[in-house]
Amino acid sequence: MEGKRSILIVGGGTAGWLTAAYLAKFFDLANRSDLSISLVESPGIGIVGVGEGAFPTIRTTLQFLDIDERDFIRATGATFKQGIRFDHWVRTPAPGEHDHFFHPFEAPLYTPDASLVSLWLAEDETTRPPFAQAVTIQHRVAEERRGPKRAEEDGFAAPLNYAYHFDATALARLLADRARQLGVAHIEDRLLGARLNERGGIGHLDFERSGALTADLYVDCTGLAAELIGNAMREPLVSVRRYLFTDRALACRVPRGDPEAPFPSYTIAAAHEGGWIWDIGLRDLRGVGSVYSSDHIDEARARDVLGGYIGRPELAAGARLIAFEPGYRRRQWVGNCVAVGMAAGFLEPLESTGIVLIEAAAAMIAELLPPSGPVDASADRFNALMAARFDNIVNFLKLHYCLSRRDEPFWRDNADLASIPDALAAMLDRWRSRPPSRFDFTLDVETFAYFNYQYILYGMGFRTEPPSGGAADTHRAANAFARIRHFGDQAVDDLPSHRELIRQINES
Repeated sequence: MEGKRSILIVGGGTAGWLTAAYLAKFFDLANRSDLSISLVESPGIGIVGVGEGAFPTIRTTLQFLDIDERDFIRATGATFKQGIRFDHWVRTPAPGEHDHFFHPFEAPLYTPDASLVSLWLAEDETTRPPFAQAVTIQHRVAEERRGPKRAEEDGFAAPLNYAYHFDATALARLLADRARQLGVAHIEDRLLGARLNERGGIGHLDFERSGALTADLYVDCTGLAAELIGNAMREPLVSVRRYLFTDRALACRVPRGDPEAPFPSYTIAAAHEGGWIWDIGLRDLRGVGSVYSSDHIDEARARDVLGGYIGRPELAAGARLIAFEPGYRRRQWVGNCVAVGMAAGFLEPLESTGIVLIEAAAAMIAELLPPSGPVDASADRFNALMAARFDNIVNFLKLHYCLSRRDEPFWRDNADLASIPDALAAMLDRWRSRPPSRFDFTLDVETFAYFNYQYILYGMGFRTEPPSGGAADTHRAANAFARIRHFGDQAVDDLPSHRELIRQINES
């Protein structure tokens, strides 16, 4: 990097500290004098996290930052996450009924002589097992509440793919410690405002004690407040509420009951009349929240639904209300200001896309920031990639809603063809005649792979025309699925319970 560069990150939390740590590590900040990175935490800015789950990419990020996996788990009260169990998304349950499907992180097992997906589609719809159960052992492992690895295995390595559940505040503290170790300067001060220069970029930021601070690049990590990209640069938020209806969340923490009871290694996403409830098991407590559409149910009803789910109306009454507009900014890098995290956009908590978008943005800033000359030389490329990534996540999230056969206004409105993005509608048309393929997607702008779409499609009961086959296919299917069941039995025998795995890591 030629010349002197300075980066000023405004806002802490996961977005700010992850970005700071990532850039400091990427540029080897501690061993150079031509770059400075500072992060200012402003107590006047409310930064809100609505979930405590992540995507498997978090393992690569933590490893890149040289954060030990065991230290991370102990510091954040973390548990393992092998996927998401969706309760009652397909249809409105009858009293006492419990239907669900599983979205695991593992891809369907590879077989050299046949496609497991095609073999499953050719099976009798009335007798075949659920899709995830048929094509991967992770369904069985998660169902039996086993961990994805053994305690003695190397950090971030495992026979099964996984992410984590964690305390988001504790994660931010851990990332802050690492960023400071890597050379990031930490300032605590109140942001008063931004002054623009004659070119329309940020000239300087005014702080209560520090006065005017200048930088070559300003990174907005101020959350939903979007103090720089929104308030100063006037870059508008493009709403996607015509596709994704939820705009409110109620969040609370629920004490654990029996400390020896097993706990799942997956997120529970339980549908309700006006949205859905997340249920995340941490080491010492549960993070539970209700996401809903204010056009379909009011706050009082949402609190009643949450209280009924957790069996603690008093906790629901005190749950924190988070209001948001689902959407994102088409230009997230404008001049010398780039937004990361909720300042750039927020869709909703489903599928834990918040942190993976922070990871993607931080990595692209690191790669695209030029060593000299205009800092926004690659802003157009950054904006195109991030906008496409948001658009594709909208499609994937909408997929969960639009196939539902629940009979409440919220769900009926989601199934209305007018509420489905054109790109998703075109893909659904294609997938009626064949399953999702890797050739349907462009890797650099995707968060979810073709098999993630398969798990949701077939979990929700979508029908793809089965391939023509015969006795040979029937025989191959029987052998393939029997082999997966056998591997699943072995994995359950070999892997520790999730609770025991967490205990061993915390006591080591």
